[in-house]
Amino acid sequence: MKYIYDDLAQKNILITGGAGFIGSNLALYFQQHHPQANVCVFDKFRDDTYFPSGNPTSLGHFKNLLDFRGEVVVGDINTDLDKLKDRDFDYIFHQAAISDTTATDQTLMLETNFEAFVNLCKFAKQRGAMVIYASSAGTYGNSPAPNIVGVGEVPENIYGYSKLQMDIFVRRILEQDSQIPLIGLRYFNVYGEREFYKGKTASMILQLGLQALEHKKVRLFKHGEQLRDFVYIKDVIQANVKAIEARQSGIYNVGSGNARSFNDIIAVLKKHLGDFEVEYIDNPYTFYQNHTQADITLSSECLSYTPRFSLEQGIESYIPEIVRIFETQVRAR
Repeated sequence: MKYIYDDLAQKNILITGGAGFIGSNLALYFQQHHPQANVCVFDKFRDDTYFPSGNPTSLGHFKNLLDFRGEVVVGDINTDLDKLKDRDFDYIFHQAAISDTTATDQTLMLETNFEAFVNLCKFAKQRGAMVIYASSAGTYGNSPAPNIVGVGEVPENIYGYSKLQMDIFVRRILEQDSQIPLIGLRYFNVYGEREFYKGKTASMILQLGLQALEHKKVRLFKHGEQLRDFVYIKDVIQANVKAIEARQSGIYNVGSGNARSFNDIIAVLKKHLGDFEVEYIDNPYTFYQNHTQADITLSSECLSYTPRFSLEQGIESYIPEIVRIFETQVRAR
């Protein structure tokens, strides 16, 4: 389904972090629905370096792009933007970031998520390109829900802080000139196809589904009643594409608009995968978001964004992919 009437023919589109979860979905969306657009993916791709947590320092994976036929440029957003210096772009979808919320290297996080973004905005301004970038619900920390842009922005970790610094920078720019085409999208808990290579940072929906298939048992922090705003990847892509025709620049929440519990996920998974055991364990983390819920009023008004997938509908759509991952990746190990 196309979300805009402009077919983007001959428009030049750059997707940073395009080999990651959301970036690769964007690249393949444009390839399918706007085949005459010129899409360029820019990504560091993963190597053999890991954070102390054991998570990869880069989540980009070539297998996310096996069906992509556009241009691929390999580069680190921190150091290699010059590889694109002779290129003009109409739209830049900035997804490149350290998105691991357990990473603790504050310098690297701010350099990668904030300073590189500032440089990218300068790059875009020189070319007259519109920037649509990934912010995060992590900017709200544990502030009371529903989460409203501009209210309760008290991040609890360096990841959320780095994303808030991006948003503060954007607000300063737009205070000087509100006509600059610059849109921030605060993603809530995104799940769906092409997240497998995020490993331990993949959504709980994928992790619980794979646990259920492999062990007939899953583990949840006591007592599964924590509330999150889970948003299906196809709705996130919808928000990005509709942002092209936003009524005004600014920062917008991208969620389902509803808070659902982990126990709700369990109930939906059991409907599709059959019965399995649930073990409730203590939560070892000092910081943990217990309740997130996106207020999407402005997103609806200014982006014409309306979520199409409830949690039940999103998981049902995702189930075949979860089963496929289990059969080809987990069981085959």
